[in-house]
Amino acid sequence: MTAPIATSQTILVVGGGISGMTAALEAAECGRDVVLVERNPTLGGRTALLYRYFPKMCHPTCGLEINLRRLKANRRVRVLTMTEVAGITGQRGDYQATLKIRPRYVNERCTACGDCSAAVSAEIPNPYNYGMGQIKAAYLPHAMAYPQRYVLAPSLIGTADADLAKAACKVGAIDLEMQEETVQLSVGAVVWATGWRPYDAAKIQPYGYGRFPNVITSVEFERLADPSGPTGGKLLRPSDGKEAKNIAFIQCAGSRDENHLRHCSRICCMATLKQTQYVREALGEDGQSTVYYIDIRSIDRLEDFYQMVQRDKTVKFVKSKVARIAQADNGDPILHGVDTEGYHRYATPHDLVVLAIGMEPESNSIALPQDVITDSSGFIEGSPDGGMCGAGSASSPLDVNRSAQSATGAALRAIKVIHQTAREEA
Repeated sequence: MTAPIATSQTILVVGGGISGMTAALEAAECGRDVVLVERNPTLGGRTALLYRYFPKMCHPTCGLEINLRRLKANRRVRVLTMTEVAGITGQRGDYQATLKIRPRYVNERCTACGDCSAAVSAEIPNPYNYGMGQIKAAYLPHAMAYPQRYVLAPSLIGTADADLAKAACKVGAIDLEMQEETVQLSVGAVVWATGWRPYDAAKIQPYGYGRFPNVITSVEFERLADPSGPTGGKLLRPSDGKEAKNIAFIQCAGSRDENHLRHCSRICCMATLKQTQYVREALGEDGQSTVYYIDIRSIDRLEDFYQMVQRDKTVKFVKSKVARIAQADNGDPILHGVDTEGYHRYATPHDLVVLAIGMEPESNSIALPQDVITDSSGFIEGSPDGGMCGAGSASSPLDVNRSAQSATGAALRAIKVIHQTAREEA
């Protein structure tokens, strides 16, 4: 590929989720040139994996579709997917960024017709559904994927299936000879919008995630509830495929805990309140949600949503930090703990347990430049000279709305660096 033209007047945005897209668009619409890089095959980040937003319960298409339209219409933004930052050197107003671009094995000719997928038989765990269910090894990540271009999994290369995919493509979009590329860019400012990842629930050993199949995380439950998810929107138990009607939600699973994540992840309470409504929608009065909580943290405009859920007769609240989970012979998870409002012990079986898992900054797994400052949890504060800054949930645990607000602020800071650099050079 041809490297994008970039100078000290260009802003590099790292991460193509809702925060990265927002930061890139706000900067571009103010007249700045932007290079937006995303390590996955498509933009959208974890927002694209949601079934619905809270508190309005609308679908992610609401925000993503608008941003994608803006992106397609703006020539100042150059998007590089399947791209990671290998290193950044330099200083405010004069950075050298090294990018590594992984092969997609599908070029710009792709029309997203799906013939390549139909031609192959090999499958991989579906990354869009957090590995729940399988997808063809030649795949379009999801319906709203941008770019609308298929991807060939690396495991397919060198197999007969890869040749079948290439033969099936009528427009010559399959390129099995693609190799990893390294690109050097000069940029003036860097916005880190690398987002978050769910905390590894297997580390919370008393809850049995990974050992008990009917203990899942909140992000996995989000995909189960989605009609485009692995079960077509049916709330089925992983162990036996039976409908889960009595569901437990455990709050602060890994958050506010010095042994795991010391911070409050902020979104978990509202995510659970939202998901209790998925249960009601799917099962009506036959569904029962029980929320085990330390305290519910819903603030300002979100308090009304909490009060609405409190009035829902299918939802029960138990003030308790669940001590441990056991498993019955029939696969039912059994929650053990003490109800701190009644001070009595319980051993309560449920069909399914959903862990409201905490947010860990994705930057914890990224080699950041040495001068980037992070807090005690790994969230990005920025560089001392202001040339690099964090945005969205890379900078703090934030929901979608507040991530977009944070990204706008980050874009303004980056623009300020570019303007100051131009004055200094003049």
